[in-house]
Amino acid sequence: MKIRVSAVQYQLRKISGFDGFARQVEHYVKLAGEYGTEFLLFPEFMTTQLLSIGDGQGEGLPITALPSFTEEYLGLFRRLAGTSGMHIIGGTHVVEREGKLYNTAFLFYPDGRVEEQAKLHITPTEVNEWNMNKGDGIRVFDTTKGRIAMLTCYDIEFPEIVRMVRAMGADVVFCPSCTDDRHGFHRVRYSCHARTIENQIYVVTTGTVGALENVDFMRANYGQAAILTPNDIPFPPRGVLAEGEVNGDMLVTADLDLELLGEVRQRGSVTTWRDRRTDLYPDWKA
Repeated sequence: MKIRVSAVQYQLRKISGFDGFARQVEHYVKLAGEYGTEFLLFPEFMTTQLLSIGDGQGEGLPITALPSFTEEYLGLFRRLAGTSGMHIIGGTHVVEREGKLYNTAFLFYPDGRVEEQAKLHITPTEVNEWNMNKGDGIRVFDTTKGRIAMLTCYDIEFPEIVRMVRAMGADVVFCPSCTDDRHGFHRVRYSCHARTIENQIYVVTTGTVGALENVDFMRANYGQAAILTPNDIPFPPRGVLAEGEVNGDMLVTADLDLELLGEVRQRGSVTTWRDRRTDLYPDWKA
């Protein structure tokens, strides 16, 4: 079975209201539809663009203002998933639960269902500057095209959590990201490659590009979308099915062959998933 996936290099630019955000999101969804996309990934913290609406005095809104846009955000993406027929990973949005802020990835199904996965590992900036809280528990999500997981940015740098979702049956991990410089970008990108090799899975990742001049900690972005594979003969030698131009405003698309994953897990040049030494280190199920 094959699935067509696309990842958006989302261009952050100042807007004057939610309508500006909605028009930009709808543009990418329509573009992906023209390519026959079935799963569409947006980046982490894409909704910080809403903070650029400002307070009327030229200053951006604080991070604590983002939860006030949650209903509009959910309504927009639910509508677009329904009209497009796609599964849409709507990047991440900051939500409030019992007075605490969580950086949360959302999966929008074509039939109107919405699932979520809060970010599990929080960076020092998220903690110290934005008072974000850690999510509890890891989930996988069943779709008509197989089982997937959503792990946000820093999460992909922890091999244990990706082992868990693979053990739970995920073949594709979608990794929305947001990094402000090359160091952060390459930490995430190299980690994504490592996870494809260790678990013989696909990873689809993308990040924000552009700048929000009046929003603290979103004044710089360094991003590139990539659709990544294990490094074995049926796949490209670099493990890259497709990637965008760094910091460009664009969409990246490729087809994932899920049957190839089963083949390399059984008969690949290396069989890293099958050959893990659970006698020396614990398996997730143990």
